[in-house]
Amino acid sequence: MSTALRPTAWHTGSRVWHGVLAAVIAASLITQLVLMFTGGPDVNSGHAEVQVTLGVRLLRLFSYFTIQSNLFVLVVALTLAWDPARDGRGWRVARLDALLGITITGIVFALVLAPLVHPVGVAWWVNLGFHYLAPWLTVLGWLLFGPRPRVDGATVARALLIWPVLWIAYTFVHGAITGWYPYPFLDATDIGFGAALRNALAVLVAAAVVAWVAKVVDRKLKAAPVTATGAASESSRQEA
Repeated sequence: MSTALRPTAWHTGSRVWHGVLAAVIAASLITQLVLMFTGGPDVNSGHAEVQVTLGVRLLRLFSYFTIQSNLFVLVVALTLAWDPARDGRGWRVARLDALLGITITGIVFALVLAPLVHPVGVAWWVNLGFHYLAPWLTVLGWLLFGPRPRVDGATVARALLIWPVLWIAYTFVHGAITGWYPYPFLDATDIGFGAALRNALAVLVAAAVVAWVAKVVDRKLKAAPVTATGAASESSRQEA
């Protein structure tokens, strides 16, 4: 638990930033759900998939790494809007997973997936929220407001071994049963299981690199939160 601190410009800025971030993701998610309920497109695939039931479409929506990453960021952003000095062992893992997930989402979408989907109208705004605004606001918010230090070796290990590994395992099992994969580079039916597995491992390696960079940056940047006099709070120095 974090210690109570006198409100400062840092606290106010963090609350506003993370409140805006949470609002962007919530608006994108709600709009995406409305699109799906009204027969509109899923911005992750770029089409409506009207050949399957709504239940299947919703399951597929929440199977995307993009959506899960945005949900992680939404929950973490809400906690930081409430308490900018938030801490705790489990929270540190969730915070790092949110940062890793949304960073990978932004990079993979920009380099691999953006040429494959061309949303228009309302879907264009949803795509902007999920794939551009959320990654940039999350990374910049972490750099500007922390809180830190919050990234240690144990947190990195847990963040890499729990959610990303489980997501990859779920993706391949779900794909083997249904024949549907969320991304072309993981489609074992189309490119073969070996190639799909190599691509999945490449994503894990990229996440590990991002986690290592986050750990280094977390230690190099000035500790936050800070008190009204500018001294780092005692709780922010402690390891979980």
